[in-house]
Amino acid sequence: MSKLSVVLAVFNEENYLKDCLDSVKEIADEIVIVDGGSSDRTVEIAKLFKAEIIETNNPPIFHINKQKALEKATYEWILQLDADERITFKLANEIKKLTEMDAAGLEDYQNNLPGRKLFKRHQKLIEIRDGRVGDSEGPFNAFFIPRRNFFLGKYLKYGGTYPDPAIRLVKKDMAYFPAKDVHEQMQVKGRVGWLQNYMLHRDSPTFERYLERNNRYIKLIVNELRRDGVGKGPSQWINYILVKPVHWFLLTQIRHKGILDGWQGIVFSFFSALRFPRAYWRYLQRT
Repeated sequence: MSKLSVVLAVFNEENYLKDCLDSVKEIADEIVIVDGGSSDRTVEIAKLFKAEIIETNNPPIFHINKQKALEKATYEWILQLDADERITFKLANEIKKLTEMDAAGLEDYQNNLPGRKLFKRHQKLIEIRDGRVGDSEGPFNAFFIPRRNFFLGKYLKYGGTYPDPAIRLVKKDMAYFPAKDVHEQMQVKGRVGWLQNYMLHRDSPTFERYLERNNRYIKLIVNELRRDGVGKGPSQWINYILVKPVHWFLLTQIRHKGILDGWQGIVFSFFSALRFPRAYWRYLQRT
């Protein structure tokens, strides 16, 4: 019977960690937590779950600590999580079922996966943005897990927020974080498959936390603008101040039906669209 390691890298996550670990305690054969020097009750909470705790610093590229957590895992299968993610009962059962499959079983499971077309379409979008994910041949050694994101009291379904996949379930030594960028994909040796059931992602329970996360993406866009040497002429002004935000808002509200998520969907699309003019304005100020 295959055993499962659950690993996390954390920093001041006392408000989120307990619920995360509660959601995996029935399927985790070991819990490994790399703590980046938390000053709250994070480590105390981790000890309640008998986690192995590795204390270190909190680097700007947090994937460095995520990679440390992966390397400390001892079992064949590893579930890598963030503290604000929750594993549902259905997903936990799917993970247990999948980790017991042999290579032929995994192949059959992927070929008959409900929602396969939707998942593959989103994987293509990810690969357009980040490059190929995993190999085109070989065994399935890693899996995307879909996520439902929590925004101001509601788990969003529309507006392009789902499936918001993240590679979370991997075989030991078959996946790693390059730890060169804060928004990078895991590198995988072998193919990357999908799980059907989603996890819950409590990324923005308050507007303050949403703006904090949104600011990280704005910094990424500013860095990309600087790297690409984007101009400062009228055409770029119009593009970033008007065209991109309006296009994004209409795309997420109409084509991706974000309006069906109610006022939360409208607010999410609006502030998501504002990242383009905000990033461009910061870019102009710093160059």
